[in-house]
Amino acid sequence: MQRNKTLIIAGCLSFIASLLHIACIFGGPEWYLFFGAGERMAQLAAVEDPYPTIVTLIIASILAGWGLYALSGAGLIFKLPLLKTFLVLITAIYLIRGIAGLFAPFVTSDPVVHQNSVTFWVVSSIICCIYGMYYLFGTKQVWRSV
Repeated sequence: MQRNKTLIIAGCLSFIASLLHIACIFGGPEWYLFFGAGERMAQLAAVEDPYPTIVTLIIASILAGWGLYALSGAGLIFKLPLLKTFLVLITAIYLIRGIAGLFAPFVTSDPVVHQNSVTFWVVSSIICCIYGMYYLFGTKQVWRSV
């Protein structure tokens, strides 16, 4: 069986994102700000409130889970339950976040959106679109192989 290289890359990208989230916990408030978590999260991290750590660990765990699903779809690890369904959902989430984030700072005045810079929204959205495209093309290969 040939390995799905596109999903291997997608999985690695999700693992990198997961590790960067964990690094924010250890990097402290400056890292939260740099990676776009917003002033509130940075302030809470500065006073050692557990909220940023909990939220960041949840996000990191989800991203690591997505990485495992990509590796499962690539044939590197055992087949996880609802593999195709989850690959489609992960793809959709990355692409929707990426596309929506390209427009959000320009079409809303919501303070949650504007706590981050336009640069943050554009850069993070492009990254999400790239991740989503790897998942999309890799998932298409999985769908065709059955």
